[in-house]
Order: sequence, then C-alpha cells, then structure tokens
Amino acid sequence: MDNIFTPLWLSLKIATIATAITFVVGIFLSWWFAFRKNRLTNFLSIVVTIPLVIPPTVLGYYLLITLGRNSFLGQWIEALTGQPIIFTWRAAVIAASIAALPLLIRPIQASFETISRETIQAAELDGANKFQLLFHIIMPLAYKGILAGLVLGFARAMGEFGATLMVAGNIPGRTQTLSIAIYDAVQADRMNDANMMVLILSVATILFLYLIHRWFK
Repeated sequence: MDNIFTPLWLSLKIATIATAITFVVGIFLSWWFAFRKNRLTNFLSIVVTIPLVIPPTVLGYYLLITLGRNSFLGQWIEALTGQPIIFTWRAAVIAASIAALPLLIRPIQASFETISRETIQAAELDGANKFQLLFHIIMPLAYKGILAGLVLGFARAMGEFGATLMVAGNIPGRTQTLSIAIYDAVQADRMNDANMMVLILSVATILFLYLIHRWFK
C-alpha cells in the first residue's frame, strides 16, 4: 500500500501547492487582462494560453531547457539553494503550476468581465483603491468564476503527467506522482495496482473538489 499512498500524498502536495501559486498569480493576471486591455495584455493572454495547445512533453522540454543545470536560471537556483531544481518535487510544482494556470485564469477573467463598469466606478468614487476594489468588490462578485477556476486548475495539476515527467523524472518516493505511478503499473502489467491507484486518484480528486465547493458556499 505504501507504493500507492506515497505517490498519492506527493500528488496532493504538488497539486495543492501548484493551485495556491496559480491562484495568487491568476487573480492578478485575470484582473489585469479583464480591466487593462491593450496590446501588451492581449499578447500576454496568448502566451498564458500556450500550455493548453502544445503537447505536455513539449512544455516539459521548454522547462527542462529553462531550468536545467546548463541554463542561467538553473545555475542561479542551484547557487541559491545548493541543489538543482530539476528532478525534484519543486520542479513538479513548477510544471503543474504552468500547466494549470490557463485553465484557472479563463473562468476567473470571464467572471471579472461580467461585472458592470458602473459598479466599479461607484466603488472608485467612494474612495476604494485598486486592492480594495479587487478584494472587496470584484472577487466577491466573481466567486463562481473563481470557484470554477480553482476546480479546473486543481484537477489539471493533479493529473499532470508529461511536463512533470520531463522536469521531475520518475523517482519513487521523491517525484513519482500518482499519474506516473499508474503509467508504470500499466507498463509492468500490474493491472490490480493500476486499478486501485486510478480509483484512489478519482476519489481523492472528487473529495478535494467537493471540499473547495463547500468552503466557497
């Protein structure tokens, strides 16, 4: 059972951290894309969408080149932390965050764009600054879109496979997530283990999404 629950715990850990990161980044990007439309935001909106349309292994390759030990960023991280970032669970978090970001942003941005300009202008006339406007007016009115974004983002992070395998590898107990463990079990014809892991992954994901839904209600 340790061969099943260790990858499950790692998957939950990676998906939760990745969802938290993408939530913070996604809220501000959604606000920027929704209310500051110009050529720059249009271009960045396209860039953010790229992980949706390229194969996960291609995304993983880009991350491997960017974070590898021969890259400037990879060397800087290794000098700062004392160890390389690739083939660690932190690399899996980065891969899951980037893969989940567009799925989290789109419903949140759409919800932001449905808020009437009159409501925003009224809050500004009452003296609300940008942060008060975002946290006390925009986000409460757009909570359904935020919930949808969190659900989609977590589900994508939980099931991430290709990019994670490229940058984090398949190290049991360290970087082997449940999705990768299922792939290994099928390749080794351990179908009973694969069936059990698929069931656990499905139940865990549904339970987590239900808790998020209840928390927002």
